[in-house]
Amino acid sequence: MNVNVFGAFPCARGAFNLMRDQDPRGGRIINNGSISAAVPRPGSSPNTSSKHAITGLTRSISLDGRPFNIACGQIDIGNTASDMTSRMSDGVLQADGSMKPEPVTGVENVSDAVLHMADLPLEANVQFMTIMATTMPFIGRG
Repeated sequence: MNVNVFGAFPCARGAFNLMRDQDPRGGRIINNGSISAAVPRPGSSPNTSSKHAITGLTRSISLDGRPFNIACGQIDIGNTASDMTSRMSDGVLQADGSMKPEPVTGVENVSDAVLHMADLPLEANVQFMTIMATTMPFIGRG
């Protein structure tokens, strides 16, 4: 909660204020969401709750930013290759109680997706984007 919510909120507020007060007004905020907000893992209530908060923040900024030409979107990221996901290949607890390995996608795929969102003109917005390994158990998890 400290990082995901109490870290994201002041960053978004600061960016919003700068974009609102500059001349010309406007800009884009891209929040870091998670697949967990839509399809949680067993034992993930802190992360899942915090990512629900990010979704609410994204929706609120999107609405409040309209008069100031501020767009806001969210990228929901699945298993991305990192130290944090290195355990995925050994097996992760599934909702049915089984342990199964899960695929990961490369960091470059996430950065390409964020770049796509950022490169759009302000009159267009990707409100929500999910990026994950094609075979990650997202669809049908549960």
